[in-house]
Amino acid sequence: MTDNTQPRMFANRWADAAGPGADTAPQDVCNCVRGYRARGPAARVPHFHRELQDSAAPGWLRLLELVDEAAEDGREEFKPLVDLTVEQRRQIVTLPASIAKLTAVKHLVLYRSNLVRIPPEIGAMRSLEEFTPYTSYRLHWFPYEITRCPALRRSTVSTRALYGNYKTRPPFPTLPAPGDAATGLPGTDPAIRGATEIRSCSVCDGPVDGTALRQVWISLRTSGADVLPLLVNACSAACVDALPTPTDGYVQEPHTGGPDVVQPPRR
Repeated sequence: MTDNTQPRMFANRWADAAGPGADTAPQDVCNCVRGYRARGPAARVPHFHRELQDSAAPGWLRLLELVDEAAEDGREEFKPLVDLTVEQRRQIVTLPASIAKLTAVKHLVLYRSNLVRIPPEIGAMRSLEEFTPYTSYRLHWFPYEITRCPALRRSTVSTRALYGNYKTRPPFPTLPAPGDAATGLPGTDPAIRGATEIRSCSVCDGPVDGTALRQVWISLRTSGADVLPLLVNACSAACVDALPTPTDGYVQEPHTGGPDVVQPPRR
């Protein structure tokens, strides 16, 4: 019997979210979690991306303007990459702290970005309902402060790019022990701490100093769809103890990453 069934065609839901030429332009790639299969002592433990944001790059300067424009006009959807050239998009490895001003934005679209980190100021976007960093394959984790977005209900992420994802269970980067003066603040190395500066506690929002800083990983369902690996910058052991219980099917306590963390089997 001949099967005359025609293949199904799926429309690209984000066709207007990347900007001219972005869907055909080459992306910067990494091998942090790509094709991860190793297990046990031989497992390769990833490190944070070390890239620093070039604050003089044309793409960064244009992004600052776009954030200011969006804050001023009170728009509810923010798709900044659409207004950047292909080269400018590749210059953006994080977002500016000024996203804290985007209190009216309900949908943040970062489709096919070159981002390697999101700043904790995303937690000030209190109206955020939907977060779309889909196909941002170098974005492996998110700040715990995203849990401060009370209206967040929908997200679209590339699951296989995430640390600890349920499909491949890649390990988490190893976090420094508390009191490690060599990695004190400010002026942190993003390859060690995940950021160039840590200003406040992710839990209580109080001040943090380098010797008291406690960093842990926790996996939480932050929207109706996705469980995200979240990096917590805590000012004390008490703030770590105040963290919620991680989502079922993931490591059931805050942890510091590395090869010794036992994750549930892949699903």
